Amino acid sequence: MMAAGAALTLALWLLLLPMGMGWAGPPPIQDGEFTFLLPAGRKQCFYQSAPANASLETEYQVIGGAGLDVDFSLESPQGVLLVSESRKADGVHTVEPTEAGDYRLCFDNSFSTISDKLVFFELIFDSLQDDEEGEGWAEALGWAEAAEPEEMLDVKMEDIKESIETMRTRLERSIQVLTLLRAFEARDRNLQEGNLERVNFWSAVNMAVLLLVGVLQVCTLKRFFQDKRPVPT
Repeated sequence: MMAAGAALTLALWLLLLPMGMGWAGPPPIQDGEFTFLLPAGRKQCFYQSAPANASLETEYQVIGGAGLDVDFSLESPQGVLLVSESRKADGVHTVEPTEAGDYRLCFDNSFSTISDKLVFFELIFDSLQDDEEGEGWAEALGWAEAAEPEEMLDVKMEDIKESIETMRTRLERSIQVLTLLRAFEARDRNLQEGNLERVNFWSAVNMAVLLLVGVLQVCTLKRFFQDKRPVPT
């Protein structure tokens, strides 16, 4: 009976949590990624809200366009310039602890007059919301342990909670690594396609020059063997 009561208590807590009937608190800020085309001679900025006393990691890569470079800047909600880079192909920056408000990320391609740039960037948060979720888990597990003595449980609920949290963290990190690998793959593919176009163009030019030189050589040799002496009458 006590085991059934503990299981029922935990099940009810898990059902009430998605409905917002658990502990109060703001929803966690999700990590995000974005790929956009930055026109030549243009500057584009993005705003990202952040909670206080958290960690914000920003990573960007130029995956398309001549030169594969762009200007990047990051400003705090108070307007303080935190990062400023010029003509970079990629970069990783961490802000810790963050201020509550909107951070401003700007990508500038004004130095380029004809080449558009394809830019990928990712935002990774490590906020205090995870700690609050962990406290909620601990509280629920405390209810289950209070309902039944610990020695009667085959597996401790705390061990299960730690395993789930570890698995979730590793899965999130795996998704981030796969996203970065896709960005690297897209940049390399664009670079290879651009090189292929240049190789094909100059190969065609070289072939045309070779044909022209060959025709000129044949015409020159023919002139050497032509008999220009007048025919006797």
